[in-house]
Amino acid sequence: MSTNQTFVPLIARVMMGVLFVMAGIGKLADVPGFSAFMATGGIPAFLGWPVVLFEIGAGLALIAGLFTRPVALALAAFTLLAGVLYHFVPADQMQMTQFLKNVALTGGYLAVAAMGAGQWSLDAVMGTGQTATA
Repeated sequence: MSTNQTFVPLIARVMMGVLFVMAGIGKLADVPGFSAFMATGGIPAFLGWPVVLFEIGAGLALIAGLFTRPVALALAAFTLLAGVLYHFVPADQMQMTQFLKNVALTGGYLAVAAMGAGQWSLDAVMGTGQTATA
């Protein structure tokens, strides 16, 4: 296995997982405010806490390489949905930039799901079959 195949999956998982961990932790300061914001996109406010916990938990799981493929797919769906609901405003260039960022991140999460966790992961330690194949 090449150095790229060994370390790139780890680096990708950490970089993409930190985004969600930090976003979730940031929302802990005002979950009611975040819940109210969620409602503006049509998502029920009572889902505020589950969303915050999902962001933190899924981010940590991705970083650790635990259930990497399904977690990456869930993060891809979450990221694309958030982009469509909260950033798709064609008349606003800044919101469209945020939307396209979400689209790009979705692609990255799909790549992680396809690639697998890699050698440096809990999936590899547990032998779950979710490690990178090459």
